[in-house]
Amino acid sequence: METTAPADLLVTDADLVATVDDDRREVAGGWVAVTGGVVSGIGGPGDPRPAAVRTVDARGCLVTPGLVNTHHHLYQNLTRSFAPALTGGLFDWLVTLYPLWARLDEEAAHVSAYVGLTELALAGCTTSTDHLYVHPRGAGDLIGAQVRAAQDLGVRSHFTRGSMSLSAKDGGLPPDTVVQDDDEILAESQRLVAAHHDRSPTALTRIALAPCSPFSVSTSLMTRTAELAEQLDVRLHTHLAETQDEDAFCLERFGRRPVDYLADVGWMSDRVWLAHVVWPSPDEVRRLGAARVGAAHCPSSNMVLGSGLAPVAELRAAGAPVGLGVDGSSSADAASLWLEARTAMLQGKLRHGAGSFTARDALEIATRGGAACLGRTGEIGQLSVGACGDLAVWPLTGPAFAGALSDPVEAWLRCGPVAARHTVVGGRLVVEDGVPVHPGLDEQLAVHRRVSQRIQLEDPAAPHRSRARGGPLQRGR
Repeated sequence: METTAPADLLVTDADLVATVDDDRREVAGGWVAVTGGVVSGIGGPGDPRPAAVRTVDARGCLVTPGLVNTHHHLYQNLTRSFAPALTGGLFDWLVTLYPLWARLDEEAAHVSAYVGLTELALAGCTTSTDHLYVHPRGAGDLIGAQVRAAQDLGVRSHFTRGSMSLSAKDGGLPPDTVVQDDDEILAESQRLVAAHHDRSPTALTRIALAPCSPFSVSTSLMTRTAELAEQLDVRLHTHLAETQDEDAFCLERFGRRPVDYLADVGWMSDRVWLAHVVWPSPDEVRRLGAARVGAAHCPSSNMVLGSGLAPVAELRAAGAPVGLGVDGSSSADAASLWLEARTAMLQGKLRHGAGSFTARDALEIATRGGAACLGRTGEIGQLSVGACGDLAVWPLTGPAFAGALSDPVEAWLRCGPVAARHTVVGGRLVVEDGVPVHPGLDEQLAVHRRVSQRIQLEDPAAPHRSRARGGPLQRGR
């Protein structure tokens, strides 16, 4: 008699499994099986369940694909809620924090990644990007340190090799100590792709190339990075159209608006996803959609910094993939994709009316939309046979959900707040019963506090010292 090997994991008896698959199937009383790191079966109460090595009871819960974070700066949790930077806009914020970030080293990159990825996993995130663009001289291999942290935790990560080549003396914002020349940046980018980029459909680690922004790198670096990404077949990421200040900067420096500049340097392609995209014109929205350029929507950061409300519905209607991003600390100090999904839903309703943006729309951009931004449609961001076995189990019980009987997906975002009960990456629990599985968190939190204190230790000569008690931050560079 032929026997079938048991599944590695079986999640059973969910109030609802929201697959977010191609058919947007939702299964009441559903189950999900994961074998060999990928989804091997999905069914309802009447469907025969496979035997399993491990079973997780999801009664009273909503099961969704694992959430996908498309924009973050993990190292910035070392300066979380830093008082001198809390009252200015984007450019003020950057100028205040660059001198602190110039103190990064491998230990700082590792511990900030460990703590940040753990925080994301607690809120149901199974895949995260990171944009580390500050590389102080002599700091070591910061991206390699982040990769080691992600491997320790067993989470899926897309690390981008960020860069800055224009310092304050060149008309940019950062100090000389954190910029590099174009050739050094491109050589390091190529090395990291060779060392860490996994092209398999179940890859845990991928690398993308990510010059920081139009106001921090040269035009030559933007063009050459696009050429290198084409040669290496990797993705491209940068900040764009985040603030009206950026519009003014690009017009003054390049004689072009940010989206026109993007086209000039060869970035209008489906290899690209952009952070924020708050201020494109209607015609620019159309052009971005036609080119299938992705957008990482960062609703909390956009509000904290006063940047504006991104045209999410318009971008999606134009054909641009839209995902969610928690962004980095001091602009968005809570790294919860559940919070970003809820905030995206509320912003969508604020822009276009109560019926214009639902919890399912928010779940879609938090999962499938993020997968599309990262070039991983069908691999992550959905529950379907053959996709990565990444999922989140969300409790819908207790006082916050009392009376929420008719629609578990709407209840998930309208009620709460809620963290994941279980977070699963490739069939392996990384959060179980609301607690990280990896045993190193307490030790790493102690390291994080020590490193944060070192990073934030003020130099008496630093210009931000006089603002250390959080007084109004004056504009200026």
